[in-house]
Amino acid sequence: MTTEVTTILLLRHAAHDALDQVLCGRDSGICLSQSGRRQAQSLAERLAEESLQAIYSSPVERARETAGIIAGRLGLSVAIDDGLTEIDFGDWAGRSFTALRDDPLWARWNAERAITRAPAGETMAEVQRRVVAAIGRIRDAHPQGRVALVSHGDVIKAALMSCLSMPLDAYARFEIAPGSMSSVVLWPGGGKVLTMNEVAA
Repeated sequence: MTTEVTTILLLRHAAHDALDQVLCGRDSGICLSQSGRRQAQSLAERLAEESLQAIYSSPVERARETAGIIAGRLGLSVAIDDGLTEIDFGDWAGRSFTALRDDPLWARWNAERAITRAPAGETMAEVQRRVVAAIGRIRDAHPQGRVALVSHGDVIKAALMSCLSMPLDAYARFEIAPGSMSSVVLWPGGGKVLTMNEVAA
C-alpha cells in the first residue's frame, strides 16, 4: 500500500425536528433541534481526538450547522463542497413521508434505487458519482491527512457502497444515523471502510 493514505470521516448531520416526518431534501430553513445540537457537540468532542486537517460540508443548512459546531470546537474553518449535498428529490422535497406512501414512484424508488429517478430530481447512481468524485478531489487535496466530511444519510451510504462494491439497491441493509461517523481510508487506486455508523455517547 502506498504511504499516501488519507483518512476520510463521513459524518451525517445531526437531528432536526422534521426528521422521519418530512422529506426535507435541499429545502432551506431546516435547522438542528436541541437534541441535534447536543449530538453535534458530542461529535465535536469525539473528533477533538482526531487531529483533523480540514472540515468539508454539504451546502445544506443542517449540514453546515453541524459542521460549524464541530469546526468551532476544533478551531477549523468549514469548506463547502456541492458534491456532498443532499439528494435532489425534485417534486418530492418538502412532502411528508405519510403523503408519499401511496405514490407508486416512491415505492419504486425504495425498491429499485439504482435506476429510479426522483421526479425532476436525481438518480442514486448520479448521487454516487458526484459524492465519489468529491471525495476523490478532497483526498487529492489532503494526501496523508485526516479530513471530516459532513453530508446526508443516503449520500454517505452511496459513498460507502462504492467503497464496498455493493449494489445501490442494497442501501437499506445498513444504517447511517443522525450525528454518526463512518470512516474510510483511501490511497491512489484503492481504499477500504474502517468503521460505519459510530454514534458519539
